[in-house]
Amino acid sequence: MSQVKAIIGLANPGTEYEATRHNAGAWLLEALLRRAGGELRAEKKFLGRHARIHLDGQELHLLEPTTFMNRSGGAVAAMAKFFKLTPDELLVAHDELDLDPGTARYKTGGGHGGHNGLRDIIQALGNDKGFHRLRIGIGHPGDARQVTNYVLGRPGKAERGAIDAAIDECLATLPQAVSGDWTKAMQRLHSFKP
Repeated sequence: MSQVKAIIGLANPGTEYEATRHNAGAWLLEALLRRAGGELRAEKKFLGRHARIHLDGQELHLLEPTTFMNRSGGAVAAMAKFFKLTPDELLVAHDELDLDPGTARYKTGGGHGGHNGLRDIIQALGNDKGFHRLRIGIGHPGDARQVTNYVLGRPGKAERGAIDAAIDECLATLPQAVSGDWTKAMQRLHSFKP
């Protein structure tokens, strides 16, 4: 399997959204930067904030689009084109309604599952769904009509603690994932219980 050369953390821009469930992908990038060192800097040509880090000797691009979630694809496509990255070299971290807080899963390919950020990325990559995903569980409100308010709401203290524990486990498995050892990364992450 191919090596990951870029990790994209999906979010909505602005301080009013920083602590909301929809920004779980950006929370992963922040945690990774705290561990690896580095800082996201505004990069207009990528429509986002970008950093370059080294993880276990491998160079990685990190990108947090500063567009709204449903326009994430432009940022991802711009960075991929600039650095000549193929979709299978991208790992997109995002919030996942279908997983409970404290749970995270790797996935390669597939549809968007109703996630507007993924939908836009798929379109921007020419309908190529072959990128990797890191699905960070935020739980479901139980009623489809409540989803928008739920993802744009802040998790409670215990819920955020469970999400952060899953993100810590994601960080522990990232070296295997980015080097292409998906089996090992999945075995560890998918068996994690907070």
